[in-house]
Amino acid sequence: MIKNIKWLCLVSLTFIACNNDDDLTDNQVVYTSGTADFSKFVAVGNSLTAGYTDGALFVKGQENSYPNILAQQFSLAGGGTFTTPYMADNLGGIVAGSTQVVENRLFFNGSGPQRLPGTPTTSATTVLTGPFNNMGVPGAKSFHLNLAGYGALNVYYGRFASSPTAKIIDDAVAQNPTFFSLWIGNNDVLSFATSGGDGVNQTGNLNPATYGPNDITDPTVFASVYSNLVDQLTANGAGGVLANIPNVTTIPYFKTVPTAPLSPTALGGATNIATLNAQLYGPLNQVFTAFGEPDRVKLLSATAANPILIYDEDAADRSAQITGALSPILGVPTATAFGMVFGKARQSTPNDLVVLPASTVIGTPNSASPSPLINLNGVTYPMADRWVLTPQEQTMVANATTAYNNTIAAIAASKNLAFVDANALLNTIATTGVQSNGFTLTGALVFGNAFSLDGVHPTSRGYAFMANKFIEAINATYGSNLPPVNIGNYNNLYPAAL
Repeated sequence: MIKNIKWLCLVSLTFIACNNDDDLTDNQVVYTSGTADFSKFVAVGNSLTAGYTDGALFVKGQENSYPNILAQQFSLAGGGTFTTPYMADNLGGIVAGSTQVVENRLFFNGSGPQRLPGTPTTSATTVLTGPFNNMGVPGAKSFHLNLAGYGALNVYYGRFASSPTAKIIDDAVAQNPTFFSLWIGNNDVLSFATSGGDGVNQTGNLNPATYGPNDITDPTVFASVYSNLVDQLTANGAGGVLANIPNVTTIPYFKTVPTAPLSPTALGGATNIATLNAQLYGPLNQVFTAFGEPDRVKLLSATAANPILIYDEDAADRSAQITGALSPILGVPTATAFGMVFGKARQSTPNDLVVLPASTVIGTPNSASPSPLINLNGVTYPMADRWVLTPQEQTMVANATTAYNNTIAAIAASKNLAFVDANALLNTIATTGVQSNGFTLTGALVFGNAFSLDGVHPTSRGYAFMANKFIEAINATYGSNLPPVNIGNYNNLYPAAL
């Protein structure tokens, strides 16, 4: 249980202008923008730009978004006002009439993440008057930024779109930015990954209008869209900074739930395990072994943690073989049901990635089961595709990410824009951890400092760390000398009451 959390306030930095360099003391620094012009900064992107954290968008998170932090530092060197389409409260949910359409934020209840109770005051039908410098729209994919009327499809953009037919990129460019940030493309692959690959790899399909919400965007489509976005943002000579796409499979959303979570106690002890082996795991093992797959389903252990049963769409379908083998024992109807349920089943391996929400599903009854004897998710009924990202699906994610990042790096170089290798940074955080201002940022959920309770988005401290990396890239490219912020001044966990 965390007690007596003391929140540190963000110390605003101010610069006192001097008319003569001789008036400067040792503690006063003249900050310069170099060749950049920060007077009109516009940030374009998705939830990472908006300041989404702990599974929601809310005021405190928006205040600590990386663009807001950048704008505060830009103000030391000629930066102007930076406006944000703030939510109405710190609950983070959204209502449409009397119906809540977006969930409230998560908080740490002492043992794990929990959704805050309460009715939010942010209404989907209340349209804010802009323009807004922070054009981050949670859920947006690359091609959504150039989609007319996207506000009707995305409640976050609908709250501040300039008109019902507006495009995100048009609303950004209309402000005539002198400097911009663009961090987009995560959702072009993230939604596929977080859904356990429950989507389609659309590589080869050049028509994004036909894509589903969890599909992987074709890399050629991404390249074309991204190039067009940057062309529009730089048309009037604006400078900017681009960030690439992290390897999403390294985040806590995929690293928290083990692939072998079934302890002997959880399975009911040795007697129940023996029954499961005799009536289910043993017969399945015999069938799979007979067809050259002895490791597909093994007997459960009474002394060690066991893997879960999963549905693998890429596995060989053994429905007919299971039905045939079990018909003499169970009868044709029951054996047929077993064949349908377990035909593409296998046990999870360390190479699989179990998504974070699966922790609340493993071991619970599955209403789709044809029999109460085989209805426990992951134990006697295979976990559905959406709960596990298989190695084949991970390869699809990796290939798309690499292609997107090649595009982003090439465009940054060709346009002489600052570039942030977010992929390398987050890989380092996930593997070895990173030291900053006396804090260690790791890929651990809750107390790793980098990732918030949703297992995907950064904490405010993580956003501050990323803002510093943006500042490093901007200083290196434009010759500015903006100072970094102290990440210790930003939250790791938000309390329930804000």
